[in-house]
Amino acid sequence: MDNPMENYWQKRLEYVKEQFENNHFEVYVAETCEKARALVLDVILPKIEAKSISWGGSATFVQTGLYDALKTAWGMEILDTYDKRFSAEEGLERRRRSLLSDVFITGTNAITEEGELVNLDMIGNRVAAITFGPKHVIILVGRNKIVADRDDAMFRIKNYAAPVNTMRLEKKTPCAQTSFCQDCKSPERICNTWVITEKCFPKKRIKLILINEDLGF
Repeated sequence: MDNPMENYWQKRLEYVKEQFENNHFEVYVAETCEKARALVLDVILPKIEAKSISWGGSATFVQTGLYDALKTAWGMEILDTYDKRFSAEEGLERRRRSLLSDVFITGTNAITEEGELVNLDMIGNRVAAITFGPKHVIILVGRNKIVADRDDAMFRIKNYAAPVNTMRLEKKTPCAQTSFCQDCKSPERICNTWVITEKCFPKKRIKLILINEDLGF
């Protein structure tokens, strides 16, 4: 067989897509970051006619180029929670306001082959928005986030995604030094709130874009 790896990922992503659709998510598969970005800008956003948009912390969102494309978008109210010009207090207020935006874009820490989202947050604004508030949620996810089940998802998050993020954010936590979770009590701990999304309600409120590339952490 020519291109067995390509064939493998196409089949696996289609399987995962079907599981999430069975759980009432709206699901797309994009072969590249560029195609994922075009899907959001040219298909999803025009269809839902959003008037306001915001986002949660996501390396994948930045890697797709969507942050650069949207942070100065015309025709919508932009709540840029990444803007470093604002004080910590104003940044927190923007995160609170983003929970009432028409569209919220973010990534996810892990997705299971059973069609579930598994996320762990520090502040909670990202998981709050996934759960309730914004009219529509767009979640961008690289193929490297796929795991078998919840146990694998939690292990992945605690012992890979969280340590990498503490290093990225220069947090003073044990996992930033050791690379694995020690269930710390650090004041800078980023592992505070778990959310597992089994089903999407209302149906198709969450739009999941599976990207056939390794992205994020």
